[in-house]
Amino acid sequence: MAEITAAMVKKLRDDTQLPMMECKKALNEANGDVEAAKQALREAGKKFMGKRQDRETEEGRIGVYSSVADGVGAMIELQCESAPVASNEEFVQLASDLATQLATGPGASTAEELWAQPSPSKDGMTLEEQRDEIQNKIREVFRLSRMERFDAPAGAFVHMAKIGVLLEVEGGSDEIAKDISMHVAAMNPQAATKEDLDPELVAKERAVLTEAARKEGKPENIIEKMIEGRMRNFYAENVLEEQPFVRDEKQTVGALAKAGGMKVVRFIRWQLGEAGSGEESDAAEAVAS
Repeated sequence: MAEITAAMVKKLRDDTQLPMMECKKALNEANGDVEAAKQALREAGKKFMGKRQDRETEEGRIGVYSSVADGVGAMIELQCESAPVASNEEFVQLASDLATQLATGPGASTAEELWAQPSPSKDGMTLEEQRDEIQNKIREVFRLSRMERFDAPAGAFVHMAKIGVLLEVEGGSDEIAKDISMHVAAMNPQAATKEDLDPELVAKERAVLTEAARKEGKPENIIEKMIEGRMRNFYAENVLEEQPFVRDEKQTVGALAKAGGMKVVRFIRWQLGEAGSGEESDAAEAVAS
């Protein structure tokens, strides 16, 4: 039996961030083989976490990666159990690595496929191994709950780790794409262009405005012109290209994009856990400032 010294236990403790007694036990069972002890601790940790998969994961963060020049973008939602863990440096890196690999790697149709791919920041490790190593230290459940990839020029923005936007564009620059993504995070438009807006929603609004104009006693021959003017306000509230840009309300987002040689194609906007819209006004205020 190899001698297990205090220095060996301390080194394993520093490497794994696990309790001293667990490290000493692993070294004893591995007859002093440090790498074997580490592997045993990983396997024990994975088995332990497997029993906790029914736990709630209401915290976490959204990770993004985008490039106009490289023609790719990705967004992921990584959940955990507590707010402190969502801000943990290693958890933040894991979220970033997941988004980066999803965008720059071969792609993945399931979370399992993505976890099996190499970690961009940890040489020789898969994303799953990176996750397991962190979970073994923190002892919280992590879930990759959503992921999306655009195989096209893209911009992205995340507000306070909880509101994320992935924007597909044609032309322009990363800077403008990020600015427009930031606007989407703050203002939550319903569609990128008028054509993308739900026709039923447009028809309903037009009907409401028409009825209101009739109740005002307006002549039928001028109601249509009135409605067109009022619909412009409706589009300015709901359509990305028609909205005043949040940092410069003298120009619309469409005008900003056009000036930068960019066309907005589509976007997706996530809020962590889709718990509601309570943070949207805070996001708009933070972005505008």
